Amino acid sequence: MPEEVLEQARDEMLDWHGAGMSVMEMSHRGKEFMSIAAMAEADLRELLAIPAHYKVLFLQGGATSQFSMVPQNLLGEKESADYIYTGQWSKKAIAEAGKFCRVNVAASSEDRKFTYVPQRESWRLDPAAAYVHVTSNETIGGVEYQWTPDVGEVPLVADMSSHLLSRPVDIEQYGVIYAGAQKNVGPAGLTIVIIREDLIGRAPPGTAAMADYKTHADSDSMYNTPPTYAIYVAGLVFQWLKRLGGLGAIEKINIAKAKLLYEYLDSTGFYDCPVAVADRSRMNVPFRIKDDTLDAEFLAQSKQQGLVQLKGHRSVGGMRASIYNAMPIEGVRTLVEFMREFERSHG
Repeated sequence: MPEEVLEQARDEMLDWHGAGMSVMEMSHRGKEFMSIAAMAEADLRELLAIPAHYKVLFLQGGATSQFSMVPQNLLGEKESADYIYTGQWSKKAIAEAGKFCRVNVAASSEDRKFTYVPQRESWRLDPAAAYVHVTSNETIGGVEYQWTPDVGEVPLVADMSSHLLSRPVDIEQYGVIYAGAQKNVGPAGLTIVIIREDLIGRAPPGTAAMADYKTHADSDSMYNTPPTYAIYVAGLVFQWLKRLGGLGAIEKINIAKAKLLYEYLDSTGFYDCPVAVADRSRMNVPFRIKDDTLDAEFLAQSKQQGLVQLKGHRSVGGMRASIYNAMPIEGVRTLVEFMREFERSHG
């Protein structure tokens, strides 16, 4: 979280704008919170240039809930969907979709341990598929699409949980974009769905109300009590991004941060980054010490320097530096300097 956002939330904790109460105490249908939600949506629409014929939904359940909501809402009368398999999160999405339809894995990077994005010309898309699903940034593996797939008239669906708001996005190239908030947007508990309006209302009879996009679209995300405080803090993040100059400005910062770390990793034989250069994530940078017996010492010493949560996911091991929007470039410089010193003393 950006420090100034945390400070503003602290200052407004007990009394939001003279309302005499915290946002956490507000009725979600009261005029105070309704104004917060409306401003948050307006700012998000401005940041992403979301067209009027797309709905913005503020939901709960994390991106994981969307693994089942997407097929329930988009299949219609079709029986299959295309998925691109690039890592742990697309694997989970594929498994969940398989409960509702036939899943065609149109391309996979499993052959090289999910260290790249399969080139578009290698995809074996089914023209009868209801949609094409991609995980556009694999948090665990550090693989990110640096291009938007052209899938023709079939709706493109993207899980953008770990890089939404880190760069501009051409919304009209997608049918659905969804993201858990807890990377670049705000606290855990909020899930954002951006959906083209013609894709709403396709859920079959008998679909649970909470699993139907139409339920939430028709009630402006107020069908049940939404995650009010998470929406409020997300709204503060949107305003912070606007003050920075928008997504074009934060993208330049993110490019500079990623370049600083990747250039160091590429300059040394002590560490190794396994991800294909063209597909490296700006948000999540996995790396290994070539002598993995040093991993525990690296993590212990980095923690002493205030560099925390660098341990890689248990499924891949090694290290992972997540350098989301709120991480200042000074933090990346500090990490690189520590890595240099560790190499000097252990290389």
